[in-house]
Amino acid sequence: MGIYAKYILPSLINIACGLSPFVEQRKKIIPLATGNVLEIGIGTGLNLPLYNHKKVIRLTAIDPSLATWKKCTVDTKKLGFNFKFIIASAEQLPFDEYSFDTVVVTYSLCTIPDAKKALVEMRRVLKPEGLLLFCEHGIAPDKRVQRVQDKINPIWREVAGGCNLNRNIPQIIEESGFKNIKLETIYIPGWKPLSYNYWGTASK
Repeated sequence: MGIYAKYILPSLINIACGLSPFVEQRKKIIPLATGNVLEIGIGTGLNLPLYNHKKVIRLTAIDPSLATWKKCTVDTKKLGFNFKFIIASAEQLPFDEYSFDTVVVTYSLCTIPDAKKALVEMRRVLKPEGLLLFCEHGIAPDKRVQRVQDKINPIWREVAGGCNLNRNIPQIIEESGFKNIKLETIYIPGWKPLSYNYWGTASK
């Protein structure tokens, strides 16, 4: 891991993902989490203050980057529920089937190398009545914006830690076997190729 990826990129991601428009999007889904929760790609822990401690019993969070997690400034002992962080890949979750009531993924499906495989894993570890909560950016509906996304994506992916601008999030979720997908979309304030957001819920 180079100096940029280890020391600079985690700080840049933390700043970008902590901007107000992204926080407002997170607020739309994080409080819906209940029971035994798994968060995919916790990063620097930006979602942690948004969980409802009256609904969550335990939160298990994974991320492949310890350097990024070390940027977390939240005192996890004061969350009001049990918390555990594990270094792990979303494409190979180290949990048994039917382990979680809720799986949360925010602004991570853009970066996970094989997002479909990761979602299949998320579906595997969900209980039969479990719920996937997601909030992501991805391919825009406007052809002009799409062309920009497609053109600059190879360069963007290199400088942004593997983040892709043009993934079709609803399609990937559906192709991974999830059902009852309730989806909302919006352009949040900011650079259009990065600001088309999808959020909602899905079940097994």
